Amino acid sequence: MRKILLLDDDVELCELLREYLASENFAVEFAHDGAGGLARALEKDFDMMLLDVMLPGRNGFEVLRELRGRSTMPVLMLTARGDDVDRIVGLEMGADDYLPKPFNPRELVARIRAVLRRHGDRGESMTRLAVGDVVLDSSSRSVRCDKKEVDLTGVEFKLLEALMRSPGRVVPRDRLARAALDRPLEPFDRSLDVHVSNLRRKLGPFADGSPRIRTLRGEGYLFACPGFF
Repeated sequence: MRKILLLDDDVELCELLREYLASENFAVEFAHDGAGGLARALEKDFDMMLLDVMLPGRNGFEVLRELRGRSTMPVLMLTARGDDVDRIVGLEMGADDYLPKPFNPRELVARIRAVLRRHGDRGESMTRLAVGDVVLDSSSRSVRCDKKEVDLTGVEFKLLEALMRSPGRVVPRDRLARAALDRPLEPFDRSLDVHVSNLRRKLGPFADGSPRIRTLRGEGYLFACPGFF
């Protein structure tokens, strides 16, 4: 049974979600403040965290920032404010996905399973990809760029893998979303673009300043390397 840590100050919601997720074969523990939740996340072995933005004491962003410096635990952020800025900031800080409140519990379960699949999938047919000076090893979940280790989130790793399997060719946005987010893009959904932006920043540009990941508006993204252009 997968173990989930839920950080939310809504006590009633926590109890309802624990009961619902238990019926879907998830064991849930919860904390109602940021400091206590972070301490529990670092003390115990959880498969995933559900993290509300609006927490007393230390808010969700502060918890995520410190967690990302010490753990690769997948995180799905919850926000009641309906603010795109909250969602984008969370994704930029390393959250794997987000879900606005109120939400359908069935959608929450679907997103939890999608995130866990991304982190747990080890069955790739090609375990090592090399394009230019970027090397991706799916068996060890590691990436090196210019001989330096690059720390990626689960979503960023899946994105890079999908791009590197088609070097020099445009990969449509919807195909990337299905590969990295395990879901199709929704109207006005910018989450994929945020993840690509984070990945582009972490890899850095070529020596001449040109980006390794290029945007083709209305089409998708392309992983460039010397020899393809």
